[in-house]
Amino acid sequence: MARCVHSSPRATFTPSLPFRSSPSKLYQTFAIFRVPSRFLCYGTRRRRASSTAAALTVDSRTIGEGPHSTDVSRVLLEARDLTAVVAESRQEILRGVNLTINEGEVHVIMGKNGSGKSTLSKVLAGHPDYEVTGGSVSFKGENLLEMEPEERSYAGIFMSFQTPVEIPGVSNMEFLQMACNAHKKKHNEAELSPIEVLDPKLAILDEIDSGLDVDALQDVAKAVNGVLTPHNSVLMITHYLRLLDYVKPSFVHIMEAGTIVRTGDMSLAKQLEKEGYRAISDL
Repeated sequence: MARCVHSSPRATFTPSLPFRSSPSKLYQTFAIFRVPSRFLCYGTRRRRASSTAAALTVDSRTIGEGPHSTDVSRVLLEARDLTAVVAESRQEILRGVNLTINEGEVHVIMGKNGSGKSTLSKVLAGHPDYEVTGGSVSFKGENLLEMEPEERSYAGIFMSFQTPVEIPGVSNMEFLQMACNAHKKKHNEAELSPIEVLDPKLAILDEIDSGLDVDALQDVAKAVNGVLTPHNSVLMITHYLRLLDYVKPSFVHIMEAGTIVRTGDMSLAKQLEKEGYRAISDL
């Protein structure tokens, strides 16, 4: 007979994705060690419980800056012909995205506003406001699209949003007071702090360098580089080249109109910085 360990009814947040599978309204909490009771069952659900424990294990490994690929890299995430729409309006956002991330790699996605960068990250995390209409995504050899958001989290996917999300129990006035008194650096530190605890297999970081000064940018880069091992990977979304001076990318991708139109190395990002997106699109 399966034996279950019950937890608080409020323990419904995923440890590394700041939203629920439903409803679509976003939430976030820093009580990241709370685990839904249905994932703490033994017997037939022992495998999930083991994955949960592994996801919450503190790992103090720290690796230096730069890409950390191995001679024998294994595919961590693979998206093929991925298409997606906004669930409510049915507006098509992703139009055939192809992306392969191996273990130990740093992938950077750049593109103009509205090109689909943030949507791609949310679709990979299982955000309920978006619906996949075609293609496939595998993560560690399993069908990612069949997983609920919390299952993706337990499997090793971490996502940091570019904009703050609602915190239950905090009034608008309290939130505004804290925001006025907090430095931008503190906001980004709060976004990245779970990484060191959760040790994700894939960290998806959406514009974490926005609004940072040089010192804060270096602190963020140090946290990102601390995640990298031969078996962990990072997918970063950014508009700026400056972050890449501290976090060395394995690949740089350019998104346009919902798909990846160019892939290269650091030289592609430098070309983009110098010539702009129009020059890239004309090639």
